[in-house]
Amino acid sequence: MNSLIFSVITVTYNAANVLEDTIKSVINQSYKKIEYIIIDGDSSDGTKGIIEKYKDKVAYWISEPDKGLYDAMNKGLKKTTGDYVWFLNAGDSLKHENTLSELTTLAIQNNVPDILYGETDLIDSCRLVIGRRRLQPLRHLSWKSFRMGMLVSHQAFIVKRKLAPEYDLQYRFSADFDWCIKCMKQAKSILNSKLILVDYLYEGMTTSNRKASLRERYAIMCKFYGKFVTLILHVWFAVRFYWAKCFTGKE
Repeated sequence: MNSLIFSVITVTYNAANVLEDTIKSVINQSYKKIEYIIIDGDSSDGTKGIIEKYKDKVAYWISEPDKGLYDAMNKGLKKTTGDYVWFLNAGDSLKHENTLSELTTLAIQNNVPDILYGETDLIDSCRLVIGRRRLQPLRHLSWKSFRMGMLVSHQAFIVKRKLAPEYDLQYRFSADFDWCIKCMKQAKSILNSKLILVDYLYEGMTTSNRKASLRERYAIMCKFYGKFVTLILHVWFAVRFYWAKCFTGKE
């Protein structure tokens, strides 16, 4: 089991200004059993040239039009052959060069769990850490945990390939939320690595996309947890948000 292979998938589109940092964070890992896959959506900004520069370190890459982020992620998923699947989008990076080595050691010590997860640091365009995600991972995670929101970022959520379904393309903004819950429902063992695994490039989301994402998440929660429970939880979310905004100045 000291030969676990991680299939790392990077999806990109017109991200020439940030892609190289992502690639370097993967290919410069001290642990070398990595199957690196890059799926580009037919970029026109020099992205393909950057991929070509590192193609000897990439197991598979393609550049062609797609039907959106999750369609591209499905393309990458279909090409994986490793033990674990890890999505790392353009602009994001593994925390440091020993991240995979440390994670592999933990996985082996804990009988190779179905899912591994950890912490995420948010970084700005200068790649400086600006803080942690507002939602923090629980010490112990189950599929029911996501009733309180996406407590683990997609970039810090690593799943055994044999458990990983394709993304549901009916969701344009929150298919990762749906995907993570499906993975956890199948998993028999989920390990909190207690490591900061990823630097996530925080670029925010437009107001219209945020509203669409929240609508999708509400529908996904209704599907898995029931309409009544989801409604009650959202009333609580609204009260908590109002309290934080009015009495602490934080949102």
